Amino acid sequence: MRSVSLREVEVVASLVLAALLSTCGGSNGSSSPSSSSPSGNNVQTVVVNGGPTGNYTNGVFTNVTLCVPGSSSCQTVNNVLVDTGSFGLRILASALTLSLPQQNDASGNPVVECAQFVLSTMWGPVRTADVKLGGEVAGSIPIEIVGDPGFSTVPAGCSNHGPPQQTQAALGTNGILGIGLFINDCGGACSVAGAGNPGFYYACAGSGCQIIAQPTSNQVKNPVAAFSGDNNGTLLQLPTVSASTSSVSGSLIFGIGTQSNNTLGSAKVFTVNGAGNLTATFHSNSYPSFLDSGSNAYFFLSSSASGIPACSTQASGFYCPSSPVNVSATNRGANGTNNAVNFTIDNAATLFANSGENVLPSLGGPNAGSFDWGLPFFFGRNVFTAIETRNTPVGTGPYWAY
Repeated sequence: MRSVSLREVEVVASLVLAALLSTCGGSNGSSSPSSSSPSGNNVQTVVVNGGPTGNYTNGVFTNVTLCVPGSSSCQTVNNVLVDTGSFGLRILASALTLSLPQQNDASGNPVVECAQFVLSTMWGPVRTADVKLGGEVAGSIPIEIVGDPGFSTVPAGCSNHGPPQQTQAALGTNGILGIGLFINDCGGACSVAGAGNPGFYYACAGSGCQIIAQPTSNQVKNPVAAFSGDNNGTLLQLPTVSASTSSVSGSLIFGIGTQSNNTLGSAKVFTVNGAGNLTATFHSNSYPSFLDSGSNAYFFLSSSASGIPACSTQASGFYCPSSPVNVSATNRGANGTNNAVNFTIDNAATLFANSGENVLPSLGGPNAGSFDWGLPFFFGRNVFTAIETRNTPVGTGPYWAY
């Protein structure tokens, strides 16, 4: 099983204003999921299981309905990964039969995106769709269609940022639903021409593709931010998982403090710094940290820094202690809110050897210099993701709360 981290690179960090970082307060407790399943037009069912390939570990999936804008011509795509570490909807071309309108630049050339993640890239045309989740609709928003055979040549300027993941076999899902802290997947950096442009967006004419300045209004965007209501953030609610199992179900609830099913309750609020991160303290040292449901393990530090042995090639990318290791690190928000996170890391090779168990709460691996709180962190917690510039009952996003 390969390690998975689908956090998008942080070019959007310039959108986080320092003034926003002091607006959110926090309560004294942390929240746990309700034992009953929530209901309402703002609720989307999610499931942690093996995904479309049957062997995905710690992936939280849902269904997404796409429609030709303004029409009843629609398709529901299943096994789409729910990712609090990225922004925007990306669907594999192999999973899509619906014909969606192509976005073009001012010269009429197709716009194609190189979505850049920490470990990989995704290349595909930008198309427009109505996106339906639960009873909510994001009308006529840009999305990315990954691995479209009409755009099979990935330019070097894209692949140089990381290997392109263009197929279900490579990605392990039929798409990614990015519901992170930000509205657009690149922001102001991609809206200007020249050396400062990070190269997310291209215009392709004939056999050649060139980096372009892409206005934020045309960028692939967080669908939740485009809802008419319940658009200030999300609540991902998964049950406690005490031992490895085959699957668990949960809920993705839209909005924060907008309905009775998405109140913050006793959740602590953690505002982020200018890079969109929290701070984790481990053994008196501080590291950037973030909450990322698109990562399939606790990824933190190196073997030498954590004191936990790394696996051999049979479980490369993960930790393999000889017996379970209890770990504690303290998250701190830019607003000063603190919370000690206690978790256990078990031997990944042993965990993977149990066929049919796709939910592994004690899976961890190295990630030098930072704490990536992957999906195991979300088990047994109500985790809120507040979107930048949007008002909530405790202040303006972006922030995480749990």
